[in-house]
Amino acid sequence: MAPNPAPPEEPQDSPDGYVGLEAGQAERLARERGWSTVRSLPPGAVITMEYRFGRLNFEVSDGRVARAWKG
Repeated sequence: MAPNPAPPEEPQDSPDGYVGLEAGQAERLARERGWSTVRSLPPGAVITMEYRFGRLNFEVSDGRVARAWKG
């Protein structure tokens, strides 16, 4: 049986630091810090729950990040 591949490294960055930032600024900062995928979502959006290494999710309300989480 082949070994499972190791997942890619994620940036050592706390999602909490993006809350309150303007959405565009938060996305630029996240990419600068090494997040390969940044996803901005409206409040209450229906999304899949699979975990993706290197993805940072933002819930954006009134142009600002209201919540941020990995995966």
